[in-house]
Amino acid sequence: MTTRYICVMQMRTALLLSSVMSLVPVWGAAHPHVFVDTELTVYVDAAGQMEGIEVAWTYDDFYSLLILADLKLDNDGDGRLDPSELQRLDGFDLQWVEGYQGDSYVTRNGKPASLGAPETRGVSVDRGVITSRHFRALSGPADGVEIKAFDPTFYTAYSLTGTVTVRGPCTATQTPADLDAAYTLVEELLYATPAADLEEGYPEVGEAFADTVSLSCTS
Repeated sequence: MTTRYICVMQMRTALLLSSVMSLVPVWGAAHPHVFVDTELTVYVDAAGQMEGIEVAWTYDDFYSLLILADLKLDNDGDGRLDPSELQRLDGFDLQWVEGYQGDSYVTRNGKPASLGAPETRGVSVDRGVITSRHFRALSGPADGVEIKAFDPTFYTAYSLTGTVTVRGPCTATQTPADLDAAYTLVEELLYATPAADLEEGYPEVGEAFADTVSLSCTS
């Protein structure tokens, strides 16, 4: 057994201990568990109509390591995958259950807009870190569209990285989340929620930690 996979077993043990500890009232430290750097590329046609959004997810080192171990990939532990391994990995995070929104939420002028089913755009592994890409179709005017990336339960923390790219005659403005207000909300909800209810589910606070991407288009 390589040092890499001894490390995996140790991390899994740590996860088990963390799960046991989560049964006591230390909920503020229990979330999030997975950290994902997110990049967005927005596609708009020449008439200012939405075509869709490409989402890139770069998973944290720990989660990437667990995924590679669970799928029995990168057995030599060099942090790289050969083409056949990449093919097996591609789409690993796109097997969504019914009702799951893909942790990408879009509104247009304040009203929800429906994204299409995810279409894989490939996966890569760099020094053991997984980045996957998928595309989701979206129709209608781009002007007035707002995009947020978040997990309502805050089990996964999404951070928008870099500049949002717009392919088309529109611009994107990114408004950071008010983190002070978000953490205050968490504290208030945890304080006000009975421990028995917390065991059933963490308060849905993820949106409070999400940046907002707003599109505006020239006529």
